[in-house]
This record gives sequence, C-alpha cells and structure tokens, in this order.
Amino acid sequence: MLRNVDLSEISDGKLYDANDMVKADCKGCEGCSACCRGMGKSIVLDPLDVHRLTTGLGVPFEALLSQHIELNVVDGLILPNLKMTESADACPFLNGQGRCSIHAYRPGICRLFPLGRFYENDSFRYFLQVHECPKPSKAKIKVYKWLDTDDIRTYEQFISDWHYFLKALQERIAGMEDQTQIRSICMYVLQQFYLAPCEDFYEAFHGRLNEAKRYFHM
Repeated sequence: MLRNVDLSEISDGKLYDANDMVKADCKGCEGCSACCRGMGKSIVLDPLDVHRLTTGLGVPFEALLSQHIELNVVDGLILPNLKMTESADACPFLNGQGRCSIHAYRPGICRLFPLGRFYENDSFRYFLQVHECPKPSKAKIKVYKWLDTDDIRTYEQFISDWHYFLKALQERIAGMEDQTQIRSICMYVLQQFYLAPCEDFYEAFHGRLNEAKRYFHM
C-alpha cells in the first residue's frame, strides 16, 4: 500500500539497515494489542504471508477467505488483507488475552511494526514510526532480530522484488480504461502468487515472478 507522507513528520529522521539497532522492542507487548485493533484494510498480505498462514494453520487460501481474509483493491490491484472482526474491530487471530494466536507465522507488516519501509533506487531501508505504538520505554534491538525472519537477505530481496513488481503493474493499470483487462491482470496475480501452492517458497516465487514479467512484457 503506497503512502504519500513526509518522513520527517512520522519518523525519527533516520533510515536503518537490517543490522542497525533501533528503538522498537516492545518487550513482548504484554497483551497491549493496540496495533491489532482498528486497522481497517491496512494489513495487506504478500505471497509469503499467505504461504506462512496456510502452512502454519494447515488450511488452503480459500478457507481463510471465509473468515480471516478479504479481498480489496489496493492502488488498482485486488490483493488480500486481514479482515477485522465486526464485533471488536480486531484482528481475527487476536485471542481473548490480547495475544497473537499466530505469532510464529504472523504477517510481515505485523513483524515490521512499528517500523516502516522507505523504497528508493530499486531497494528499500527501514524507518521508525514514532507516533504509531503507544508502548513507552521501548528497548533497542537489531532490525533483523525484530523482524524474526529466517534468511533476512533472501527475505529482503523478496520484499523488494514484490514491491517493485506490484508498483509496475499498478502504474500500468492506472493508464487503462478497459475494466475487463484490469480484472484479468488482478486475477492473474491472485492465481499466480496466492492460490498456487508451493513447498520451497522463494524458489517458487522467483520462478513465478520471472514468468509474470515475461507475461506482462516487463
């Protein structure tokens, strides 16, 4: 989801790399759950998020769509996001104690928070969102440890490749008037990257990405 904001207004003015220390550690959150409520449609899921959820929960993507996930238009493309509950306007995976019931395979946006990503020059760096998390007295932690993701360099390459692929498609759609053609592009992305199962995620993703780039003549 693209955001047109001034970094100086939402961050501490610094950009971070994976090995940098950043004051983001909420020390387990202790059941705060503020960032798990009232998020609307903003927790957009990438293909790795869906792979982690379907593998961790042992259910197909279609089953998640019945309760936990919904599809919405994000900058022109139809993408999945976590569906907040109607009763409490909370993440559907938040338990009664205000804890994440899928913490081991939580989405990338959840792993990242309260950090954000600043994209430029076909890559990205991290920044600290200083107004988002109400938890006081955060501790310093290395970015890669906070993300809690295996093989951080491979993961970062995936994040970058996915972002710039979507950006190129979104820019292409922005110039289209044929709704049938736009829908065809959206269905291709969903089928290719979200619905098709895989065992080795990164290998499958890069194969499908290369195929998609050929398909769209990128």
